[in-house]
Amino acid sequence: MSSLPVPFAVIPFWMKLPDGVSSYSGRMDSMFSLILWITGIIFVIVELLLVFFLWRYRHREGRQVVYTHGNNRVEVVWTIVPAVICVVLALMSRRLWADVKQSMPAGAMPVGIEAEQFAWNIHYPGPDGHLFTEDDVVTLNQLHIPVGRPIVVTLRSKDVIHSFFLPEFRVKQDAVPGMSTRIWFDGNTVGHWEIACAELCGLGHYRMKGFIAVEPQEEFDKWLIEQAAKPAEEAPKTTQEAKQGS
Repeated sequence: MSSLPVPFAVIPFWMKLPDGVSSYSGRMDSMFSLILWITGIIFVIVELLLVFFLWRYRHREGRQVVYTHGNNRVEVVWTIVPAVICVVLALMSRRLWADVKQSMPAGAMPVGIEAEQFAWNIHYPGPDGHLFTEDDVVTLNQLHIPVGRPIVVTLRSKDVIHSFFLPEFRVKQDAVPGMSTRIWFDGNTVGHWEIACAELCGLGHYRMKGFIAVEPQEEFDKWLIEQAAKPAEEAPKTTQEAKQGS
């Protein structure tokens, strides 16, 4: 599902999502708009019926109460119709879910992200080509990626549940202690955005913020070489190391 008819693609300005900058953000937005229209129309119909019945069957002096068991035909209809809508939406979103959550693109750049209270430790593979080893290039709250290249992130947590959230990339994934979760995304636009934690993770949750930079391949390569060349004493410390040092 790549696009919707124009009337269904338009949503009120106060409900619009941030401009998408990943290759699949448009497909996600289309699905979001479709579901919003369907649920919005049903909501309006239900509320109008509610108001109508409140008025139609309001108390009147001298009116006798009449008992009714209900209408089996109407009950079958309002059960089947929502079920069909849910099944259709599930089938329409199945391919999108598989592309985003289950299939990792070939040739993607690996990055490791280890969350902790209250920071994001970003790992790039070192000379051994593996993540979370001694020779990793590690930055604190600074994620740089080349424009147009898929990134596969291995997400971990040191302590509690965090949630890696990139609104403009349409990425949101929990980081769970004891688990490694793989997600992928890309950036089609050069720029800078924030990394947020979307899970209440402690008293310092409000300041668990990082930054993502999407830049041309040449600039990214230069930046990564500079980070790898930094002496160990200049390398950014994790939150836990900073506490131990103090």
